[in-house]
Amino acid sequence: MPELLSFLITAILILYILRLLARIFLPMLFQKVVNKAQQQQQQNYGQQYNQNTNQQTSQNAGPAKIKVDYVPPQSKKGSIPDSEGDFVDYEEIK
Repeated sequence: MPELLSFLITAILILYILRLLARIFLPMLFQKVVNKAQQQQQQNYGQQYNQNTNQQTSQNAGPAKIKVDYVPPQSKKGSIPDSEGDFVDYEEIK
């Protein structure tokens, strides 16, 4: 019986100490992770910004060209236009 009691007390103390340590160190760990991710995002943004400005300065100042990848099919004569829709009559019940 005393062995079981000493085991329980030891286990409770260890869990309590781990909980206290987690309260102290986990916020610091999360803050480091967030700061690192933020720095990486800033570096990526800076690289993209530099690439975009380099591309814009290297292009001619002439008119912009537009490239269309998709042209929707022509609508049929018998089809209902989008402005028309299904309308269901209803009667308000009091």
